[in-house]
Amino acid sequence: MTPTATLIWIGNILFDTAGHLSFKAAATVGQELHGFKRWAAMLSDRWIWAGLGAFVVEFMLWLAFLSLVPLSQAVLIGSVNILAILLGGRMLFGERLTGPRMAGSLLIAAGVVLVGWG
Repeated sequence: MTPTATLIWIGNILFDTAGHLSFKAAATVGQELHGFKRWAAMLSDRWIWAGLGAFVVEFMLWLAFLSLVPLSQAVLIGSVNILAILLGGRMLFGERLTGPRMAGSLLIAAGVVLVGWG
């Protein structure tokens, strides 16, 4: 992978992770509310808009990345986003990292290395 493709890929990971974590933060707003009031609280929260913005940038970076690498390689390398989101969920929301999740994460990381740079 070229240095340009690598930088775009890293940006993609960062913005995709930021989008997912922002949506999770927005989803925790107004948990005591129900129905329309809960949706209104989530939609008025800054995190949902930060998430949407992050996903717009991530989408543009993904298109740029696809223009530089084969699709079969891009999709597999793109799966590293799962690892970043898993760790972000742990750090920001205290989500559990179980043994099977960690084992799966290591397999994903190994696959990314083999496919992306092999």
